[in-house]
Amino acid sequence: MAVVLIQYTVLSSFLTANCLQLTAYYSMFPLHNVLDDTLRKELSAYDDLTAALLARRGILTKEDAEIFLNPSYDEHLHDPLLMTDMKKAAERLASAILSGEKIAIWSDYDCDGIPGAVVLHGFLKKVGANFENYIPHRHDEGFGMNTSGIEKLACLPDGEGVKLIVTVDSGTTDLEPIRRARELGMEVIVTDHHMPADAGLPDALAIVNPNARTDEAYPFHELCGAGVAWKLVCATLAISPEIRERVSSGWEKWLLDMVGLATIADMVPLVGENRVLATYGLRVLRKSPRIGLQKLCRAIRVEQRALTEDDIGFMIAPRVNAASRMGDARDALTLFTTTDENEAELLVKKLEKANRTRKAEAGALTRAVHTRLSTRSGSAYGGKERAEMRGVIALGDPDWRPALLGLVAGGIADEYERPVFLWGREGNGSIKGSMRSGGNVNALDLMRATENTFVEFGGHAKAGGFTVRDDAVFFLEDELVKALERILEKNELVDVLEMHADAVISVEEVNESFLKKIEQLAPFGQQNQKPIFLLRAIVVREVSKFGKAEEHIKLKLGHLDAITFFAKGALSRTIEALSPNIPVSILAHLERDTFSRGNPVRLRLLDIRVT
Repeated sequence: MAVVLIQYTVLSSFLTANCLQLTAYYSMFPLHNVLDDTLRKELSAYDDLTAALLARRGILTKEDAEIFLNPSYDEHLHDPLLMTDMKKAAERLASAILSGEKIAIWSDYDCDGIPGAVVLHGFLKKVGANFENYIPHRHDEGFGMNTSGIEKLACLPDGEGVKLIVTVDSGTTDLEPIRRARELGMEVIVTDHHMPADAGLPDALAIVNPNARTDEAYPFHELCGAGVAWKLVCATLAISPEIRERVSSGWEKWLLDMVGLATIADMVPLVGENRVLATYGLRVLRKSPRIGLQKLCRAIRVEQRALTEDDIGFMIAPRVNAASRMGDARDALTLFTTTDENEAELLVKKLEKANRTRKAEAGALTRAVHTRLSTRSGSAYGGKERAEMRGVIALGDPDWRPALLGLVAGGIADEYERPVFLWGREGNGSIKGSMRSGGNVNALDLMRATENTFVEFGGHAKAGGFTVRDDAVFFLEDELVKALERILEKNELVDVLEMHADAVISVEEVNESFLKKIEQLAPFGQQNQKPIFLLRAIVVREVSKFGKAEEHIKLKLGHLDAITFFAKGALSRTIEALSPNIPVSILAHLERDTFSRGNPVRLRLLDIRVT
């Protein structure tokens, strides 16, 4: 392990002589505005920091603060029957269960669709339904429903065709497959959360999707796919006394482990109902009896009873997604539904192998991209500095696996500090890829400015996915570079990674009690980001690298450690250039080091600047 020691000295005279320079420097790390007197009075029940953090999350009244800090299952979840088509869907599902009709659960293959499929699988098994799960192959069939799969369900090998299909996290845009299902005598209930296509909604029996209609009456529109599927379970139990009798009162709460997993993994906003579902989902996950989950937690060295949203985002979700990216998504489904310990152990090993393979293939793709960038004959990349490279990187290969390109694009964008588009070819022949913004360009704006190049695209400011027209792939980079230049001409370039510190703190303030104050706002995620803290005039005493390839960095700050994983770009270069006796300012999250004895508090480094 490489270690660099940096001498610690008293800085008072240095700071006095350079106070004007430091004042200008600190402006590069802007602070949020201080609360005004009226809002501070409204949130007077809370200390200054908690009140400020609540206000920055749109919590502006004492009533909303109480709801946010104390989400209630009984008081803060909405009646599922308020959702359009929910009553119709629940009545049809109940009828199919009671009559023994063959039901198919058609789910997406990611860490929203799989947990949602587990929710319906658990419910239908519990109430004695006749059903099976169908998950399309990510590479061969792609996202959503398809006519080939529909036709398979109509003519199952056992001779008993499906009569009712219930989708999870898909179906809203699948007009043709649903039309084909109706031709074959099958009815379809769509449970989903995606936006509809321009062509309108499919001709399904029921479309349960709070985002499907502009006049939707349901009060909350941000549920993930698994959340909508769980609402269907609750509605079915509510309208059918006979089915309700088959399960104990409150049994459906045990399904919240999968709802919480999906809500966090799918990165929907953790506000409103989602905050309730994520909070209770984590509670159920921590004591879930699912043998597959227990075995998985042991294998990845995650303590189940202390499971956090970070454990889901960085440890569990990647392994669930690895199943479909590298093999068969059914492995993840079976892991969470099996009651056989031996099967669970085998599936955990299989997912671990898939995840290792994913990392290895992503590493190979990263090396391939680096090779392309270094060997482009006559291009702006040959032997020149990054600052002289083209403003957008767009590369692809028909042999590259699209499912892995998001991770690779993120690493390249961080390293080269510019937008990166990477593409490959799916099994169905379409050219698909992922992009990452590199920090200073809105990903969606850039794709909108080049929309004639894409068949479809979507995402958010920092990341997106796309399908490219076959005839456009050869000049994709040229068109994106032109689009970026047009954006720059309009002065629309913004730092989408600009971070405002929530408070200035000292190393001495970082302790267990301070972290507990922050943790009361958890779980963190979209629209409830982890608080960011600014530590000023810190002298780094030691820099060390760790990890198999020494790809991670640890800074010693007195009694406190600050770490960053896979440091690249400006952050890595700044750390590498640190000199003795020079103060730095640090932006960081606070977190627990769950891999060290006693779970000490540490900093997760976001940015560092030398004065």
